[in-house]
Amino acid sequence: MTTTEVASVLLSLRDIRKYYMVGGQEVRALDGIHLTVDHGEFVAIMGPSGSGKSTLLNIIGCLDAPTSGTYELDGIDVSRMDETEQAHVRNQRIGFVFQGYNLLPRTTALKNVALPLLYGHHKDQVSLATAALEKVGLGDRLYHTTSELSGGQQQRVAIARALTMNPPLILADEPTGNLATRQSEEIMAIFQQVNNEGRTVVMVTHEPDIALFCKRMVIVRDGKVVEDGPVKDRRTAVAALAIPVAG
Repeated sequence: MTTTEVASVLLSLRDIRKYYMVGGQEVRALDGIHLTVDHGEFVAIMGPSGSGKSTLLNIIGCLDAPTSGTYELDGIDVSRMDETEQAHVRNQRIGFVFQGYNLLPRTTALKNVALPLLYGHHKDQVSLATAALEKVGLGDRLYHTTSELSGGQQQRVAIARALTMNPPLILADEPTGNLATRQSEEIMAIFQQVNNEGRTVVMVTHEPDIALFCKRMVIVRDGKVVEDGPVKDRRTAVAALAIPVAG
């Protein structure tokens, strides 16, 4: 691997395994994952329910630790860090977007977006949070509470919150799962814009049409990567998942 190739790698997972004991039986959620993602990629992780894709995303996001294997983020072995060190990595280098938005209820969009800045002890929290909300088209909703926003607007707030610390990596877990088609397309357009600006986006989705907004698709089955390549067209996406296509 050349120096240029090393510099381009953002995250590298080597032989990642995650095993659980359930009812006295071993469950292999991840069973030898090898995955490398470069700076600036837009990756969809897909697979059937129980395939291990969400477990994989949790390990990438330092929300869970592998049973064995090595995970490096920007050349640093985060799989060997303690909880405090991993919490610092999550705050400084990773932005999270979830299906359920994970916003504080009865709290304004501005305060929700400012939370990572508060934890990171940043100055100018209001101006930075305002800029993030304006970036996702909610500059006129700064002081609206969560209950006053539509589902699509709440997800925009969640994306703005993920962007406030200017992290190199954005992780999204089924970010359009609760949204109608038009809202989903608007959210994916924002992710494309974020990616075009240079951030790496790794997204778990079960929707082939949503995966088409990404540039690369990784298919996970039974805790293993079984397909990995560029997203080309709808039939390519659905064929990889063995989903019948009308017409």
